[in-house]
Amino acid sequence: MLITKEITKDNELYLYMNGKLIYKRWLNTGQSKVFDIMEFDKYTYASYTDLDVQNSPYLIQVKARIRLKTTEEGGRFNGVANGYRPNHVFEYKENGELKEGFMGDIQVDGIEQLELGYEYEVMVRFPLIQRIERFLKKGRKWWIHAGSRQIGEAVILEFDLPIFKEK
Repeated sequence: MLITKEITKDNELYLYMNGKLIYKRWLNTGQSKVFDIMEFDKYTYASYTDLDVQNSPYLIQVKARIRLKTTEEGGRFNGVANGYRPNHVFEYKENGELKEGFMGDIQVDGIEQLELGYEYEVMVRFPLIQRIERFLKKGRKWWIHAGSRQIGEAVILEFDLPIFKEK
């Protein structure tokens, strides 16, 4: 595996793995894109490390009702633990392909594992740097994916957008 980097005259950092672009960062603004060559050969707008800061002002928190499909329905073979980070899909192309996947982690209090086939009320945290606000409406349904496979669905109960005040 060969990893190479390039910094352009426009102050952009590019990382390549075996000649394929896997990461881009605008050094002037700090924004970045992580290209997911393993799953969809598409990109996400953030890194999972953006979710690692507890109570960060840069997280959108969505209270949702979630249900993971059973194995017989095409879901996973086992439940998921608190902090699980699947892809969240809010829309598909006309041909049924994923249009865009968003990163977010599932947080649940007092439960060690979400079991397949049951509904749970959870908090899903999304990094603010993703363009997800346009999908945030109470009652909006979205789908949970592991790679390209749909493993569950969720409905927005309420959400909290961070408010930033100038000092």
